[in-house]
Amino acid sequence: MSYFPTIKELPPDPLFGLKARYNADPRTEKVDLGIGAYRDNSGKPWILPAVKQAEAKLIGSADYNHEYLSISGFEPFLKQAAKVILGDNSKALSENRVVSQQSLSGTGALHVAGVFLKEFYNGQKTIYLSKPTWANHKQIFENLGLEVANYPYWNNDTKSLDLKGFLDTIKSAPTGSIFLLHACAHNPTGLDPTQDEWKQLLHELDIKKHVVIFDSAYQGFASGNLEKDAFSIRYAIDQSIIKTPIVICQSFAKNCGMYGERVGAIHIIPGVEPNESLNKAIKSQLNKIIRSEISNPPAYGSKIVSTILNDPTLRKQWEDDLVTMSSRIIKMRYKLRDLLSGELQTPGNWDHITNQTGMFSFTGLTPDMVGRLEKVHAIYLVSSGRASVAGLNDNNVEKVAKAIDEVVRFYSKPKL
Repeated sequence: MSYFPTIKELPPDPLFGLKARYNADPRTEKVDLGIGAYRDNSGKPWILPAVKQAEAKLIGSADYNHEYLSISGFEPFLKQAAKVILGDNSKALSENRVVSQQSLSGTGALHVAGVFLKEFYNGQKTIYLSKPTWANHKQIFENLGLEVANYPYWNNDTKSLDLKGFLDTIKSAPTGSIFLLHACAHNPTGLDPTQDEWKQLLHELDIKKHVVIFDSAYQGFASGNLEKDAFSIRYAIDQSIIKTPIVICQSFAKNCGMYGERVGAIHIIPGVEPNESLNKAIKSQLNKIIRSEISNPPAYGSKIVSTILNDPTLRKQWEDDLVTMSSRIIKMRYKLRDLLSGELQTPGNWDHITNQTGMFSFTGLTPDMVGRLEKVHAIYLVSSGRASVAGLNDNNVEKVAKAIDEVVRFYSKPKL
């Protein structure tokens, strides 16, 4: 007799299943372009100098301990995290319109946002996601019982933003729907709207009174500039463009290289007018969600990030580290593009690789091409063609370019 007669084994998570195959591959020249984690020019994980220094300072401090945090999280971290995303001169912060809660990185923030909106938002509870988007977005919200829809984003024919399709969906969606936007370094395409396109999109979202969730996983990591990467969020808030509630899901996994420490926050801005009683009510409900699910947030990572953000010297080092990471990735984009378009004369136009930004590139390779890259060349990337550019370095970029050239030509050959 089975007590779980309907349970079925699910296939491995696509990303972590890919990583498992990579780890099991005995070939010495293999290349991992799958998991989104920064690697240095030797292909090794990189601990940011700012993080190393902050850890030493934290552990050496007189009051260092492993006590529980409050349910809300580490307050010095929350205060500075809000300033990082909203700006030191944020109108919303100065007017006390921001409710912040520490979360288990960006994924945890998205989950809390979903729980909160499902319970308390009285508008259309359909969440619109870009097509394509990070695979876990759909899973997070559907597991909570929320309806998920899509808006066009990537035009595969032109390797560019489908702005018209995006705007048309904003206009046609039921008033008061929920739109999830990637603040910068769109995952998986690496393609972001320009500032003028952001203005169009945000104005249309305001006209239809849609609620906006900003997923900010790559601030500073995309361009090396914290302000530039926060443009969409700050424009929407500082100019009072979006008058409906705004939810910001913030992660420090990528921009601090603290993937395993799960440092994040959710910030809710209920409206354009201060409302202290509403803020208190929201805070109490966020506390209830956290208390029931994880009791209280983890301390170590948030204390490290707080140490960086509250120390001017470490803050400056961190900003230098962001430039180091982002500039190396940009260099690899250009090197790969130049090899494909120049030396190898690979069929097709490869300018989209350098037009994109952040960790990922939507290469345009088909699933068959990706499969051949893995089988023949020991190069691993997601079947959608998304490549983690952070996995490229001076030692492997030529191999990757030649392999891409081979698979493109292989599948371009006329069938006999």
